[in-house]
Amino acid sequence: MKLKKIILYILPTFIVLLLWEWISRKGPVDQVLFPPPSEVIISWINLVKDNILLPDIEVSLKRLVFGLVIGGTVAVISGLLTGRIKKIHNIITPFIQAIRPLPAVAIIPLVIVWLGIGDTAKIFTIAFGSFFPIWLNTHVGAEQIPKIFLWSARLLKLSPFKLFFKVILPAALPFILAGVRTGAATAYAMVFVSELAGASSGIGYRVAVAQSVYRTDQMMAALVTLGILGALTDLLIVFTSKKLTPWIKHHQHEPNYH
Repeated sequence: MKLKKIILYILPTFIVLLLWEWISRKGPVDQVLFPPPSEVIISWINLVKDNILLPDIEVSLKRLVFGLVIGGTVAVISGLLTGRIKKIHNIITPFIQAIRPLPAVAIIPLVIVWLGIGDTAKIFTIAFGSFFPIWLNTHVGAEQIPKIFLWSARLLKLSPFKLFFKVILPAALPFILAGVRTGAATAYAMVFVSELAGASSGIGYRVAVAQSVYRTDQMMAALVTLGILGALTDLLIVFTSKKLTPWIKHHQHEPNYH
């Protein structure tokens, strides 16, 4: 059964790669503009061998982790507060909802003016982009805690500390983790976009350099790398979610409120 699942996952990718190779080599498409997968793989190997891509991956991942941790921490704390305390909800939520529709990439020019083009600006942009999906999921999770849980806690006379860690946090945790999953995907997008402008390292910077010399094979190699990293991060979050919330029946596609 597991082998069948693996084949079902791999087969579509394999078919797409074969079609891509055939179209690039035999079709009407210019190979310079649309290089075949075999050339992209060779370019990826050369970038790794020449110690070009790995340092870029390291830099991008550091920025992503810092930005996601900062944005996620602020989002979870504020989401729990707005979801459980009505006064805080009335003050903060309208402000967040007013900013939330703003595309995160739209603030990049302003962030560059404020913070320059260094890592601080990039981490801020990543944190800003990842904040909203995590906050929204956390807010909904904290707001929708079943009343019977809270009534039971009152009957047991739990202290505020125990109420938070025994009732509120476990009940909201599946929502928080769903938000982190969406927030991580947003963070990867923000890493890439922030590195396209005013960077001297990172995967986005490597794509910009390759574009300037029309090396589409290197551009695709860097983009594929980013996609693989994103997919591995998503798998890690799903695995962690299953371990932290064993009482929840996990499906292939968890619902979220982004």
